Amino acid sequence: MKRTLFICAIIVVSVGMLIAQQPSKPAAKSSTKKTTVKMKTVQEKMSYLSGFDLGQKVIANVKTNNFPLTTASFINGLRDALEEKANILSPEEIQQVVTEFQKSQPQPANDKQQQEAIAKVKKEGEDFLVVNKLKDSVKTTASGLQYKILREGTGKAPAETSTVTVHYRGRLINGVVFDESYGRGEPTTFALNQVIRGWTEGLQLMTEGAKFEFYIPNQLAYGERSAGQLIAPGSTLIFEVELLSVK
Repeated sequence: MKRTLFICAIIVVSVGMLIAQQPSKPAAKSSTKKTTVKMKTVQEKMSYLSGFDLGQKVIANVKTNNFPLTTASFINGLRDALEEKANILSPEEIQQVVTEFQKSQPQPANDKQQQEAIAKVKKEGEDFLVVNKLKDSVKTTASGLQYKILREGTGKAPAETSTVTVHYRGRLINGVVFDESYGRGEPTTFALNQVIRGWTEGLQLMTEGAKFEFYIPNQLAYGERSAGQLIAPGSTLIFEVELLSVK
């Protein structure tokens, strides 16, 4: 099925949202020269925040749809829209551009190719687990979940219906980190029966204060479904988990 390009730029100015999106720690200094425009009024500053928020959405759209953004043309289009001018491209030209862009994109794999790709990822995970299981520090449960105790805990152990607060770091077997709470600077709280099976089972082996590393087979993770941009269907996942509290 051909991809259809939808480029939507919607400005929603919400002070709470904008503040929430700011990093919890100061960002590293960038080599790019900062904007020197001086803003004195609330209107000027809110206008800047609106533009910055829109820019972040556009960049995310560019990365998702994988099309090359020409900054000058984008700014011209944005300026024309803000000044309520007519689109300089006719409806026919717009359709032609979208069609040409679609043709330039890689076509999705057919069912056979997809199944072969999933099988390859599964096999890589299975091979990893076979070798990992032989390590003295690694234990394996009846379900196939593997885990290593990094630190024992002394507090309460969760039940399947518990709500837990954890710090974690998730990575693929090739070492790529796909998600973590440490980088966000705050732990995550969730109901234990509302996450992947590997987590539901694994965290019940822990007590408050413990830190484990889990090696989760695809059938205890997302199976043949993808998750986000980095977790391919059939992936075996590794999680470093620190259990902070149980309710």
